[in-house]
Amino acid sequence: MADQLGRQGTLAEALEAIGADIVHVGVFDYASMFRERRLHREDLLTGADTAVFANVPLKWDQGETILFPGPYRSETVSYDAASLRAYPFEKNAAALVADYTGPQAAITPRRVLGEQVAKARSLGFDVHAAYEFEFIVLNETAETLRAKGFANLDPYAPDNRCWSGQTAAAQASFVSDLEDLLTRGGIDLYSLSVELGPGCFEATLRHRDAMRAADDAAFFRLFTKAFCRQRGLTASFMALTGAGFPGIGGHIALSLRERKSGRNVFGDRSDAQGLSPLARSFLAGIIDGVPEVFPMIGNTVNAYRRLAPGSWAPKTVSWAPYNYAAAVRIAAETEEMTRLELRLPGSDLNPHLALAAMLGAGLDGLERKLALAAAPIASGGPNEIPEGVERLPIDLLAATKKFCASAKARALHGDAFVDHYAAICEAEDAALRKAVSAAEVQRYLEGG
Repeated sequence: MADQLGRQGTLAEALEAIGADIVHVGVFDYASMFRERRLHREDLLTGADTAVFANVPLKWDQGETILFPGPYRSETVSYDAASLRAYPFEKNAAALVADYTGPQAAITPRRVLGEQVAKARSLGFDVHAAYEFEFIVLNETAETLRAKGFANLDPYAPDNRCWSGQTAAAQASFVSDLEDLLTRGGIDLYSLSVELGPGCFEATLRHRDAMRAADDAAFFRLFTKAFCRQRGLTASFMALTGAGFPGIGGHIALSLRERKSGRNVFGDRSDAQGLSPLARSFLAGIIDGVPEVFPMIGNTVNAYRRLAPGSWAPKTVSWAPYNYAAAVRIAAETEEMTRLELRLPGSDLNPHLALAAMLGAGLDGLERKLALAAAPIASGGPNEIPEGVERLPIDLLAATKKFCASAKARALHGDAFVDHYAAICEAEDAALRKAVSAAEVQRYLEGG
């Protein structure tokens, strides 16, 4: 993790450099929502050495139901000056991330990721990462969603087809305006395109160091949702928005770089798949460890709808070069560009925790020099389960029980985080156990 603010001057100079008089400062919760306060620069700097923030965001579920006993109070935080970015919705404004330094420090998503980044550095590596998001834009406002009971949702650009040049031309102003806003917010896009059908778009973020990449991903969703709401639309990052919509992913690409030289240590052109021995052990660690920490990748009930029977999403931690059906896709165009792409998360992932899960499992495999025993899949499709490979958990409750009982999860991420986060995920599952869908009523109401 970037060094935390030690002197007011560091932050003051950074704020001056981007011309920020207003600062939106906050913490990311487990839903990756930015919980913030809007402060004037002078007030922020005056209180920088004694900053506090309410401790409630890490004590509630996604419905803001408080799950843990008090005291509910302010806890000390420190400002991460390296997280500062322009805030594109207001002139002369910036966004700044704070991290808890008191009792909740060990369970904060950014700190969980920071521990794995620090581990990589101790082994001599920098971590580069990038995120790719599919998302659905709906022709709905906050008011129309509620009037409809969040059912029968109308997509924006209902005529869109996958990679349609016609839709790209028709929606050029929407896309270019969104890209302009994201750029002003410090998010560097590699591409922004139409994708899988009605209302579907895809954004590929350019690779950055791991913490900045995860922050970019979280702010990308925040900025995109706000951009759409300002235009009378709604952006959905649910893994499966509903009938008629495709399952959508939030993929993570990762590589390790030698700290001294900057060389990508994953690439090796002499290998049949273009992978170095180090990369193969890292990949073996992902295959071995990800099933144990899967709630860090799929942290909502809805995330598992995308993994349901009949879907194209991977059901196991499979791998293959360039194969989009693999859970880990190997891309090795050149040694410098070689990366591992985790295709298991939905677009509703927590960017910090999902990257921590991938990185922690991979580093564990690297340290243990695990052999890559699993063969690459040759095809891939709905319900394809390679022989002898463990199927991923089928729902959030099953994933959470496995996570909570896992010695590996506790060794990688600590008892405090595992116990607290498992309770969050169990509550998230319980919140929807009694929810009855229209499809269930149709299927069972008039049956025998």
